[in-house]
Amino acid sequence: MQNILTRAEKIKLVIFDVDGVLTDGSLYLTEQGEELKAFNSRDGHGMKMLQSSGVDIAIITGRTSNIVSHRMQELGIKHVYQGQHNKVIAYEKLLTELNISAHQVAYVGDDIVDLPVMRKVGLSVAVQDAHQLVKKHAHWVTPSIGGKGAGRDICELIMQGHGVLETELEKYL
Repeated sequence: MQNILTRAEKIKLVIFDVDGVLTDGSLYLTEQGEELKAFNSRDGHGMKMLQSSGVDIAIITGRTSNIVSHRMQELGIKHVYQGQHNKVIAYEKLLTELNISAHQVAYVGDDIVDLPVMRKVGLSVAVQDAHQLVKKHAHWVTPSIGGKGAGRDICELIMQGHGVLETELEKYL
């Protein structure tokens, strides 16, 4: 675990996939074709605390959804890349835009489409119910499954690595 905290200490940006990471991966469609997604409120609060501690957050997702845009706006996340069939392109844009290096980035994924970015970052994270190949290439696997607390798990791990988790939590006591 110390190796993971050492990696977490260097992180300046956490990139999240959406479907299967911030949601349970289910796609709910109405008869009119409108898409619905369920986000975990604890994940969202973890993301707010992480940003408050000075770590930036980005989203890179293969699908495009107004729901994702709306939720990320609520959370104050400015770096949102949707419709990214080649997630490496968005990842490289973020490195340039934020002037950071690969070892300062964590990526959280669940499926094989996430592997090209996961294999480039300083801390690759798979959610508990990720595809086995993704888990095999992850530095760390969250205790929780996607959409059910995995986002909060990684936020708290990064804050722990930065030595600020207790300070963030004490704000509520």
